[in-house]
Amino acid sequence: MKPLYMLFLLTALTACGGQKNAKKTSETRETETRVAEASPFSADSAYLHIKRQVDFGPRVPNTQSHRACADYLASALEAQGLTMYVQDVDVTAYDGTILKAKNIIGVHNPEAKRRILLFAHWDTRPMADHDGDKSKRDLPIDGADDGGSGTGVLLEIARLLRLHPMKNIGIDIALFDAEDYGAPEHANYSGESTDTWALGTQKWTQSPHVPGYRADFGILLDMVGSKGATFYREYFSQESAGKTVTKIWDTARRLGHQEYFINEMGGAVTDDHYFVIRNLGIPCVDIINFKPDTHNGFGAYWHTHDDNMSIIDRAPLKAVGETVWQVLLDYDNSIK
Repeated sequence: MKPLYMLFLLTALTACGGQKNAKKTSETRETETRVAEASPFSADSAYLHIKRQVDFGPRVPNTQSHRACADYLASALEAQGLTMYVQDVDVTAYDGTILKAKNIIGVHNPEAKRRILLFAHWDTRPMADHDGDKSKRDLPIDGADDGGSGTGVLLEIARLLRLHPMKNIGIDIALFDAEDYGAPEHANYSGESTDTWALGTQKWTQSPHVPGYRADFGILLDMVGSKGATFYREYFSQESAGKTVTKIWDTARRLGHQEYFINEMGGAVTDDHYFVIRNLGIPCVDIINFKPDTHNGFGAYWHTHDDNMSIIDRAPLKAVGETVWQVLLDYDNSIK
């Protein structure tokens, strides 16, 4: 996970106000219908996919654990009837290491011209550079949340797409690699540190799985599974896809997930979405755990060995999964 630029835009975005009691009945019925539509999402399934990733060990490029997990992820997407693309790419890390990376992409409804990109990174940090125990800082982390959680949610959404196919839109589920191999603060890296992150995504933007690839918008899931997770509006998301941000946060509120989706501005994150926006011009939204009361904007487990299965909670997985699924349904229904 990459550095957070603490652009605290202190003007809170106004959330929709409460309704009069006289209007509550019809709104409640509408909300119940939407919850019913979203309810197929299984947080247990997403949780299991996270655990299976962690069980392989740290998914650091050039390791056996990484290769084994890649096979699992590709098989899991293919099992849901998606058209598969696996990009084997060589990328160069900040320290000159050549990383054998894999971008794993599953395509639903490939003939549809209108498309949505859903993406996450599946690799894990090769070092625990923020761990309190200095003797463990050179050891790779489990990455249950940072890497595992977004991937777990997308694998469950792939299952839903098989059971409830979209009629009018196509969905591209991309699991990008080598996101978390960025230069640590102690490396004294002399280049542009921003470009040392999201290496797999950067490679994909140069050569997408489909030439000339376009999507109406993208949704990135990163660190969406920890206890007490909160998702604020992220700066680059708001700048490139403000209407979609509003749609997602309003949908979360209608589904009763407003305790997780905080309708206020957070910071600006150099995440996978940044490069998709910058290099391909596709508007993207980053749903990412943001903690405004910490010095770096992330949870205390970030880039430490505490990022393991003990911090994963089914409740935020459910909130994110149901919200994204409902956004897909609504958008599919809106296309004539």
